[in-house]
Amino acid sequence: MSDSAIAATLTDDVIASGAKAQDERWRHIYGKLIEHLHAFVRDVELTPDEWMTGIQFLTATGQKCDDLRQEFILLSDTLGVSMLVDALANRRASAGTESTVLGPFFTTDAPDVPFGGSISRPNSGIPLHVTGTVTAPDGSPIAGAAIEAWEVDGDGLYDVQYADRVEPNSRGRVRTNETGAFDFHATLPVSYSIPGDGPVGAMLASLGRHTMRPAHLHFSFSAAGFVPLTTALYVAGDPYIDGDAVFGVKPSLVATYVRHDAPEPHVTLHYDFVLVPERAPVPV
Repeated sequence: MSDSAIAATLTDDVIASGAKAQDERWRHIYGKLIEHLHAFVRDVELTPDEWMTGIQFLTATGQKCDDLRQEFILLSDTLGVSMLVDALANRRASAGTESTVLGPFFTTDAPDVPFGGSISRPNSGIPLHVTGTVTAPDGSPIAGAAIEAWEVDGDGLYDVQYADRVEPNSRGRVRTNETGAFDFHATLPVSYSIPGDGPVGAMLASLGRHTMRPAHLHFSFSAAGFVPLTTALYVAGDPYIDGDAVFGVKPSLVATYVRHDAPEPHVTLHYDFVLVPERAPVPV
């Protein structure tokens, strides 16, 4: 069989090879992946050298991952895939707070922090006092909601980026009280560069793209009977609000961080979050 004949039938043959998959959804995803992947190769007429460059890039991406760094999530973020998946998964009633990307720096070791406690160690940056409420769309308070918060310190680094990290910093788990209120102390986040020392950084440099993210504080919410929410609050006026390297900013998530000079320099942030009930209608 000639090369042209193989090229003409190969896509159908590869898709057919997955016909015995027991899971219908997996069979569909596999078929569509092959269809679009082969169409891309044909569209750009990918050369053997370019194919090998791609293989080496993906290999290097995997090799850069460890227990505290997820280079593949960073790749997904910078290609806009993370935000697209998020947008498709959250086509729900507009009454809820909007979601955004998880990012590559979430960990599972955040400590429990009491109401009014701090997620950051002293001298991590400019003090930030965060308050707000968590309610249902009808305004009823959600008591006992678990909130995980994490952020960079005043130097623009997550705790996992420090080689001498021995315990979590600038991350913690708080809960709402009986009125749905939460209260904790943190550090004023600053704009920062995503890691540029790996294959994703090299990719961005080759495209003439910067690696900066606007300052933000991450939140993840969970409460019985409500859809989990992962989101962030961005600092209004940050120079990278309109040019986030991972496309994560939504206008509703740009918040006012109020600066105060007395009794010492500090910042306050108040924001009221709304969670969507699990059985809320999903628009098509």
